[in-house]
Amino acid sequence: MVKMLLADDDARLSDLVKEYFDGEGYEVTHAWNGQEALDYMEQDRPDIVILDVMMPVLDGFETLKQIRNKSAIPVIMLTAKGDDIDRILGLEMGADDYLSKPFNPRELLARIKAILRRSSQEREDDPMSDLHLSDVLLRRRDRTVYLHNDAIELTTSEYSLLECMMMVPGQVMTKQELSEKALGRKLTMYDRSLDMHISNLRKKVGNFENGEPRIKTVRGVGYIFVDGAEN
Repeated sequence: MVKMLLADDDARLSDLVKEYFDGEGYEVTHAWNGQEALDYMEQDRPDIVILDVMMPVLDGFETLKQIRNKSAIPVIMLTAKGDDIDRILGLEMGADDYLSKPFNPRELLARIKAILRRSSQEREDDPMSDLHLSDVLLRRRDRTVYLHNDAIELTTSEYSLLECMMMVPGQVMTKQELSEKALGRKLTMYDRSLDMHISNLRKKVGNFENGEPRIKTVRGVGYIFVDGAEN
């Protein structure tokens, strides 16, 4: 049974989500604010966390920040409809996805399934098939990534994107391919989540010593993870 932690102070929406997901076989725990969510996570580890941006005591952004200090657990942010700033900020801080309010519970379920499905597929890969390019090592057996032999913390989405690109070094992966393979959904117009995840990933893996980026942009097409042998 999938354990879902929902942090939202909207009682009506929370009851609707809990009722729907109970019927889908999920175990839903509800927190009224970010602090309650963090307190719960000290006692038990959910499979996925749903965070509303606007909450009392501790808002969604601060809660996400504290979660990311300790864990790469999948997180979906709930934002006000049309509020691009909240969406971008959430992705920059390490959220795996976002959903605008109001929303259909079926859409939230689809987003959750996509995130959990790709996490499961990654765990089922050959545990010995590590990816090692230049000074970047991706270990599938425990989903860890090392840069210069130092571990770097990646979110579920960032890990999936890095894995997809490292499997075809030096080759262009289109945005559509990356969205479908790494994020588990088709790329839609005005969806900037892929670009934000790539931006965050770039900051974490850095550039080569000569200043050249490890992840290059092919304008209007997609991205390339550069084989270190080229530098």
